[in-house]
Amino acid sequence: MKIVFAGTPGFSVPCLQALIACPDVDVVGVVSQPDRKSGRGMKLQPSAVKQAALDAGIDVITPERLRDNTEALAWLESKQADMLVVVAFGMILPKSWLEAVKIAAVNVHASLLPRWRGAAPIERALLAGDNQTGVCIMQMEEGLDTGGVYACRTLPIDEATTGSELWFALAPLGAQLLVETLPAIAAGLQPEPQPAEGITYAAKLSNDERVVDWSQPAASVARVVRCFSPQPGARTQAQGKWLKLIVGSVTDQRSTMAAGSVAGTDGALDIVCGDGTLYRIESLQPEGKKAMSAADYLRGASLKVGDALAT
Repeated sequence: MKIVFAGTPGFSVPCLQALIACPDVDVVGVVSQPDRKSGRGMKLQPSAVKQAALDAGIDVITPERLRDNTEALAWLESKQADMLVVVAFGMILPKSWLEAVKIAAVNVHASLLPRWRGAAPIERALLAGDNQTGVCIMQMEEGLDTGGVYACRTLPIDEATTGSELWFALAPLGAQLLVETLPAIAAGLQPEPQPAEGITYAAKLSNDERVVDWSQPAASVARVVRCFSPQPGARTQAQGKWLKLIVGSVTDQRSTMAAGSVAGTDGALDIVCGDGTLYRIESLQPEGKKAMSAADYLRGASLKVGDALAT
């Protein structure tokens, strides 16, 4: 089975590598987003998928756009692929691309569709307090994640799960489901239409969402910290300087102080949240410094009970 693969971030790489390792699959081409500047020197760097493709000796293109790009479409058509497999590519594929393969264009999507269609399904599931998520193998069509579903697999989310942990769990889960499902699709498996009920959209995350709102209940604060841990990290301000929050937990205590107030400094940093609930910061990273325990931070900080963090 000849496959063209489209993907960009590290999340996509396990799927590409699983296809490369599959004896009945020939990955004849890879399309990824163009190189972007990153790192301390802001040098152009290839995407994780492009690098993996180059390492495997696979022909790869990195167009700035696909719509009205006759050169990129001609490249795809020259591959005479049976299937197009898309995993976190980051661009909308035009109809011409979906119709340029013989069997189907499929997408590995990191949610239990129709919940969390869109750009940030992993993070939105965490922020919403979902108790499970998963991956779906979906037939691609012009709508945003609206195609029928060939197969799905669930993954539980507990009260300690972080965004990075979900990322590392869902990526190989999607790769496994992909290679298990492709032969059935090639043999004629038809996707099940998504139900009309339960549709939600996973909008792209903004930097503002990383800033902790202490007026929210402690459980909501905990989800924000977990979602962005360890990178890029949830943030708050103490004494005019940013703190990145890495690990914390909801306590069973309550306080009548205002939201954002320091309620305790005994080995950890307890902060009052909405409804008087308390969130305990256990590890953090002060601006310009290395990550440390809250206890180590408090030894060098002048925070005391009653002081306020930015809300």
